[in-house]
Parts: sequence; C-alpha cells; structure tokens
Amino acid sequence: MSNTAVLSARYPRAVSRFDRYAGAPARALDAFGQMVWFTVVSVGQIGSAVRRYRAETVRLIAQIGMGTGALAVVGGTIAIVGFVTLSGSSLVAIQGFSSLGNIGVEVFTGFFAALVNVRIAAPVVTGIALAATVGAGATAELGAMRISEEIDALEVMGIKSVAFLASTRIVAAIVVIVPVYGVAMVTAFLSPQVVTTVLYGQSSGTYNHYFRTFLRPDDVFWSFVVAAVIAVIVMITHCYYGYTAAGGPVGVGEAVGRSMRFSLVAVVVVAMAASLALYGVDPNFNLTV
Repeated sequence: MSNTAVLSARYPRAVSRFDRYAGAPARALDAFGQMVWFTVVSVGQIGSAVRRYRAETVRLIAQIGMGTGALAVVGGTIAIVGFVTLSGSSLVAIQGFSSLGNIGVEVFTGFFAALVNVRIAAPVVTGIALAATVGAGATAELGAMRISEEIDALEVMGIKSVAFLASTRIVAAIVVIVPVYGVAMVTAFLSPQVVTTVLYGQSSGTYNHYFRTFLRPDDVFWSFVVAAVIAVIVMITHCYYGYTAAGGPVGVGEAVGRSMRFSLVAVVVVAMAASLALYGVDPNFNLTV
C-alpha cells in the first residue's frame, strides 16, 4: 500500500483538506488558461462573426446601446453611463473645490476637473457601469443558454457558438463605446462646471480659463482608448463566465458574481496601468498661477 493510501486511511479528513487547498493553485492556473484561450478564440473570430452574423451584431449594438423592454424607456446603457458619470464628476468638483479651498487655491478647481475626470474618473466609472449593466446581463443570458443546452444546440446546427455569442458582443461593445463614452465625457465636462459656478459661485471665466488651459486633446484621445480597452475586457470577461457557467440557476448566479468581481478588479488595474504608462514619468502639465 502506498504512503498516500495509508495517510488517507488513517487521516481521511486531513488528506481531503490538504488536497482541497493544495489543488487550488492548479485550479486557478487552469481557469486562467481557459480564459486566455477563450479570449484568443473570441477575438480571433471577430472577422467571421462580422461576415456571417451581421444581423445578430446589429441587434446587439442596438440592445447594448439603447436597451430593450423597460430599460429602453430610460435610454439604456447610454443614459445609465451618462448619469453615473455625471454623479462621479460632480463629486470630483465638490471634493476638489473644498480641498483646494482649504489652502486658498480654489481657483484651480477647473484644472482639477480637467485632470482627474479625463484621466481617471470617467474611464473607471464608465467601466464599472458597463460591467454592472451590459456585462452582468451578458453573463446571465449566456449562462441561461448554457444550462438550458441552447449553446450545444447552436453547435449541433453548425453555428460557431463562440463567434455567435462572444465575438458579436465584443464587436458591439467596441462600436457602442464611442457614443457611450462621448456622452460620459460631455457630462464629465458639464457637471463640474455647474457645481463650481452655480453651487459654489465661482466665476465662469476663472473656471473656464483653468479648465481649457489644462484640458489636453491628447488626454481626451487616450481616455477614449482606455475606455475602449476596458469595454473589451469587461465584455470578454462576462462572456467567458456566462459561456462556461454550470450547476443550474445557482451556477449562473455564481458566475455573475465571479464575473463582476473579476471585471471590477480588471477595470481598476487597466486604469492604473494606463496611468503609469501615459503619465507615470511625465504628467504632461505645468501648474502655474
């Protein structure tokens, strides 16, 4: 009898506990490899999805952008992202004006809004809103299709399930993120100005001077790029967890929770990496009174 068998016979609970914890790194590595492979396949089949499943792609673009059913009444993802960004940008202006006022330089609120909202707040808030709306919905939808064997039925009919379900959603996310983030940027520009000039009474000329001086077109461009990368990562993550869901309705709920956890961490990591890459060495502004 082997040593492992002897230990299992004498201490079954300890051995099972050891196997459970010792196998955790291997399971995590295997799950990561599966996610990477799913990402490669889904991105690689984007061309095939655009050519073969155009109607589904257009439907998803409309669904993600404006929503369906009751969600369409409020404007879908565009309205939600715009409202959330408006709230976040207003908080940036409130905190910026109060904090800068403590040291007597509240005139720099326009500079603070132009810097923080464009470089950090707007991409992060948009990514979180996408994960909570479009991403969670995609996970639940694909998970329901998986447990009801609809994905298997697609494969039987000769339809590439990854291209039809995941690649089309990635294309839709790339297309929709442009107008969605455009609305987010508009609200990120207007809400701090309204808060600072209307609620706090700062001169519009003073605010606009510092805001326009430190608002760089390069920052706006890279902000759109970061938002697009975040949208793609969020969509791939939620499609993967929905596509691989198992365990019935409970498993779908768990998949939604895991996908949200991964997406929230990924959004922050992407924003941090982009900030380090773009502004870690040179912040690209000179602050003067």
